[in-house]
Amino acid sequence: MHLIAYNGRRPVVAAPLLAAQPGHAVVGQVTLGRQAWLGAGSVIRADGHYVQIGERFHLGRGATVHIAHDLYPTIIGDRVCVGADAVVHACTVSDDVVIEDRAVVLDGSVVGPGALLEAGSIVYPRSVLAGGMVYAGRPARQVRPLDREELLARAEQQRKRNESADANWVCRPVASQAGADSFMADTSDLVGEIHLADGASIWFGCRVDGRAGTIAVGTLCNVQDNSVLIAGPAGLSLGEATTIGHNVRLTDCQVGARCLVGIGSQISAGTIIADDTFVAGGCVTEPGQRLDGGLIWGGQPARPIGRMDDSKRASILDIATVYAGYARGLQGSQEAT
Repeated sequence: MHLIAYNGRRPVVAAPLLAAQPGHAVVGQVTLGRQAWLGAGSVIRADGHYVQIGERFHLGRGATVHIAHDLYPTIIGDRVCVGADAVVHACTVSDDVVIEDRAVVLDGSVVGPGALLEAGSIVYPRSVLAGGMVYAGRPARQVRPLDREELLARAEQQRKRNESADANWVCRPVASQAGADSFMADTSDLVGEIHLADGASIWFGCRVDGRAGTIAVGTLCNVQDNSVLIAGPAGLSLGEATTIGHNVRLTDCQVGARCLVGIGSQISAGTIIADDTFVAGGCVTEPGQRLDGGLIWGGQPARPIGRMDDSKRASILDIATVYAGYARGLQGSQEAT
């Protein structure tokens, strides 16, 4: 297993795992129950709070479990199955829940026992989902009741998808230029021309491809776990103190300073995101779209849904500071066991 201490706190694993595929990472104050299965590139990270996971947890390729700093832990019950590229973030997930591929559960939410989140669905922050139901959509809404027989069948189908996924995971955490105090997690993969400014960070499982053009990551910018960045000939740039959330996909685009691109978003080729912009989780842009600053954008395709205020601006700067602290706490702690 790849267990990584954070500020002296090391993960606690109840028993040997059923599987721990290449590129996985378990970080910090994590408690993981018996008979867990971790796919390639999967991440369980407990730095600013704790993660508690029950027995028979199944985590798919490139999926992410994380917390909200000093605000919400993540608590996951027994027999929970999470699909590839899904995100379980700072929430409570009850026993026997199935979270399919690319689904996202956001901060402060509670998912009841025996619920199923269909592929690509987004549970918005502080939602409460009753058990025994199928949910789908962005935001996730009740579709229909779910009986025990179907729940068990869908869980088994998801486990089989996880286990049949590609187990290869390349880890090349080296940038062509790296500024002072920059950080590259040891399960990330950087290839091509990648320039990291001072205090920039690339997190676990990220895949950063600068072969077609230069990727420039600004000062105190953080690219969170399992995000994918692909440059085109014009390059890809991220501004100062910008946050790219977990499992975001950025293709051949430009993101300004002091922006947040929320968890699970997909930013299409040619997109320009101006300074001081908030992109809500699960947002999808159209090719060549421009997102003006001072606004909150969401939906598919992206559209303005609100205006930035002092609270949102302060939150973005706070995340940049917190991630710089996380990086300092992990320097020198990345070692396989």
